[in-house]
Amino acid sequence: MSDAREAVLARIRDALGRTPAAPPPPVPRGYRSRSDLAPGSVEAVDGLVDRLEDYRARVHRCTEADLAPTLVALLADAGSVVVPPALPAPWLAGLPGGATVRTDSPDAPLTNTELDGAGAVLTGARVAIAETGTIVLDGAPDQGRRVLTLVPDRHVCVVAAQQVVATVPEAIAILGAHPARPLTWISGPSATSDIELQRVEGVHGPRTLDVVIVGREGAVDDPLNEFA
Repeated sequence: MSDAREAVLARIRDALGRTPAAPPPPVPRGYRSRSDLAPGSVEAVDGLVDRLEDYRARVHRCTEADLAPTLVALLADAGSVVVPPALPAPWLAGLPGGATVRTDSPDAPLTNTELDGAGAVLTGARVAIAETGTIVLDGAPDQGRRVLTLVPDRHVCVVAAQQVVATVPEAIAILGAHPARPLTWISGPSATSDIELQRVEGVHGPRTLDVVIVGREGAVDDPLNEFA
């Protein structure tokens, strides 16, 4: 048996030649890590809006002063709103008296049934990527558990203009500050296609995604990112 093995290996060596093949050239790793577009620039925010709308998300732009009225208008017909444990209180100022706001906290998490019955969930975000039209949540206190934005049928997400970066590597660098946090990457409402390529929304996430972009593009300070 060993003679046969050696004979086979000898033929392989003869076929390959006795001189080892030269190692392949190294793969270039000079990936682009930054864009020419500054975070929160007009071009970056416009790019994000364009892609989100292409994904059928509903985009709303407002100033910081108009954020609360904008959210009130969006949530007026929700009935019940689920919020993470540390959502800024002014965001909910002015909601109709009949609206029910339920907080999902680590000490008293809502059940999946309770989340499924909510009219909407309202959260912040960690970063948004203009190039791909993606919003990333990392479980910070203004965003809450991943399940909050997967079970309810409608997600209203507030993004500060300064949280909008141009490229994925720039977002990864920001997310790398807290590598242990769970990430949720959102590119439009949940959607899939059946065997006949008919688009179906809301199968594995919210059917409706409202993105509220707050603040002036190019502004220096970022008041909505206190949980970074």
